[in-house]
Amino acid sequence: MEILAVENLTFTYPKCEAPAVRDVTLALEKGEFAVLCGATGSGKSTLLRMLKRELTPLGERTGRILFCGQELSELADRESAAKIGFVMQQPEQQIVTDKVWHELAFGLENLGVPQSEIARRTAEMASYFGIGDWYDRDVAELSGGQKQLLNLAAVLVMQPDILILDEPTAQLDPIAASDFIAALKRLNQDMSLTMIMAEHRLEEVVPICDRLMIMEQGRLAANGAPEEVITQLRGREELLRGMPAAARLYAELGESGSCPLTVRAGRRYIEENYRNDVRSLPAEDYTVPEEKALTLSGVWFRYGRYSRDIIKGLELGIGAGEIFCILGGNGSGKTTTLNAAAGLLKPYKGTIRVFGKKLKEYRNRSLYRECLALLPQDVQTTFLHNTVREELDECGADVKALPYDISHLMDKHPYDLSGGEQQLVALAKVLASKPRLLLLDEPTKGLDANAKADMTAILRSLKASGVTTVIVTHDVEFAAECADRCAMFFGGQVVSVGTPREFFSCSSFYTTAVSRMTRGFYEGAVTAAQAAELCRRNGKKEAAG
Repeated sequence: MEILAVENLTFTYPKCEAPAVRDVTLALEKGEFAVLCGATGSGKSTLLRMLKRELTPLGERTGRILFCGQELSELADRESAAKIGFVMQQPEQQIVTDKVWHELAFGLENLGVPQSEIARRTAEMASYFGIGDWYDRDVAELSGGQKQLLNLAAVLVMQPDILILDEPTAQLDPIAASDFIAALKRLNQDMSLTMIMAEHRLEEVVPICDRLMIMEQGRLAANGAPEEVITQLRGREELLRGMPAAARLYAELGESGSCPLTVRAGRRYIEENYRNDVRSLPAEDYTVPEEKALTLSGVWFRYGRYSRDIIKGLELGIGAGEIFCILGGNGSGKTTTLNAAAGLLKPYKGTIRVFGKKLKEYRNRSLYRECLALLPQDVQTTFLHNTVREELDECGADVKALPYDISHLMDKHPYDLSGGEQQLVALAKVLASKPRLLLLDEPTKGLDANAKADMTAILRSLKASGVTTVIVTHDVEFAAECADRCAMFFGGQVVSVGTPREFFSCSSFYTTAVSRMTRGFYEGAVTAAQAAELCRRNGKKEAAG
């Protein structure tokens, strides 16, 4: 039974010549799990928001959207609010109350559901998601993963017929993201809940979805079963780059036919088809620069006098010119450390030095003049004007001097940009101060695989010019590609540091899909390119018989 139909949909934002969505036609059957992917700015978020009437952006629209055979605009307010659920990218943007149980009950209270029914539904939903232990807690105390799970539960308690998710794992660490995706899989299988989800992290969602849809410049470029769609992408490196590691490796080795999608299928493919006489690639020596761009010695920090310590005796040294990635779970102290290094938070104990000089010795904001710059996690906090042009003019940014192109965004409002485009504009503002030490908090949030590759090239270009970059990230694939060294944060301390090969080869969960796929058969391979090179060096097994 068809639950959602989009017919010849075209949408253009005000004052924009080119449509954000162009002639899109699609249909979802009841119980289907569809994944929508594509480049940053390809129209994914715009399309999804148009499927939820209350979130539809202003602009010019042609075409039709039908929900259970009825025009979306003709749905009763109550039905539209309850039957079409929506989970946003940023957990904090969707939370409206102070307590967990208040958040669960909020939607039902607004629908006028009887109190006894609200109590039953919220208790049942809390039990299903295992959030009973924090049912009475303040929402502010929750980690990012817990907040997103709460958002999901608060939407599902209204018993929607279709669930729309716009990059819901973008701000989650790898373990929290896996738990969230596992919850979606269970909902789809246990309740036959229809889902359409926009996502850039495709490693775990593509293998479990029924339908994979790819958007390109506002159009629906591909739509079908995951194996069929990925097979059609052969030769389209810009689209293949975002697919699961097993599929990328399969394509890189020039294989044809149906490709593996999971780590297990990818490992079976390698073991059955390639020898392993050459177990690893030659290790590249890496020496940490003697000159330190950032040093934290015995740093302790807490947000309140009687609250718990967030940073606990932190010892960390980052060499001048390094690209250094910090990984760890939500709430482990990564962002707090970055803010302390930028002078935005003052530790109650310990010393922070930037290029050998204590932070307190940088007077009259000299720290921020061609020395240090911070790009925060929520880049919208950096926007103050109505157009990108005004934003960049204010800080004196030279668009032509940027190592990437955002000239096509100049006349748009910053809030009308996709999440990835906002990241690039905010980075342009930060680079305008010509920093020697660049601190980035989740810079790949909202970026597609190609934009991440471009970001890697940008960081390497900055490194070549002498810039040190410290990155807080949940994106292990990005860290494996771009970092000189990686560090694992846990409980406000650094528990391990090493090169990507050392770091990811020893980790079980904070590691890449390629590492999990090849470990034990090959050693030290953490990227698809490295795994492909090992396969080529070993060669294929001879056919039996």
